[in-house]
Amino acid sequence: MNPALWVAKTGLDAQQTRLQVVSNNLANASTTGFKKDRAVFEDLIYQNIRQPGAQATQDTTIPSGLMLGTGVRVAASQKMHMQGNLIHTDNALDLAIQGDGFFQVLRPNGDVSYTRDGSFQIDEQGRVVTSDGMLLDPAITIPENTLSITIGIDGTVSALEPGNVAPSNVGTIETASFINPSGLKPIGDNQFLETVASGAATTGNPSEDNRGSLLQGALESSNVNTVEELVNLIETQRTFEMNSKSLSTADQMLQYLAQNT
Repeated sequence: MNPALWVAKTGLDAQQTRLQVVSNNLANASTTGFKKDRAVFEDLIYQNIRQPGAQATQDTTIPSGLMLGTGVRVAASQKMHMQGNLIHTDNALDLAIQGDGFFQVLRPNGDVSYTRDGSFQIDEQGRVVTSDGMLLDPAITIPENTLSITIGIDGTVSALEPGNVAPSNVGTIETASFINPSGLKPIGDNQFLETVASGAATTGNPSEDNRGSLLQGALESSNVNTVEELVNLIETQRTFEMNSKSLSTADQMLQYLAQNT
């Protein structure tokens, strides 16, 4: 295969992958707690035709050499864990984390996952759960007929029951932090799993040990900037077109050679 054809092909593949990343960001522009992705590219191995610094003569060396690139590939899709905007909802069980940290969710198989989506609800047993019915970890149970729920910035949950003058403490919401949150594995449902790359979770009360504080009656919106993603979309399209043009040019050169041999 003509090397130029292969190089252009790798460029088309890379831009197609970037288009998928950008499209997913735009699709989740309204997803609560969503963190946008960024495609990371790296160049492929080079063909070393002429080694830089090699001896051209006994007294001279080659200053730059001749090394031909073989294309590009997508090395990673990196999650960007910047803070999203906070939207006030005035719902007592809507929680947003201001700063670093994740809510802990107990999955049906017993694993603990992590999320920035704080749109919690109460199940038939009074337990605080996600919109998919998964338990908040550690579990918080709200007493029946509770009149009001107050959640402090440090995760303290208080419930005012009928006949009581003062609210009672029913538990504390803990959050988890990671040394490398970009290393978490996204699994859908606004949730992440711990990996070797993310490091082990450090859990504790919000607003302690660099963990963010909680804000009751608010949700964190997606951190996707739609204008930025639309610019990325146009840039991806134009780059794809240029790689397609390189492919077409290489094909025309081969066609010319075939017709004149």
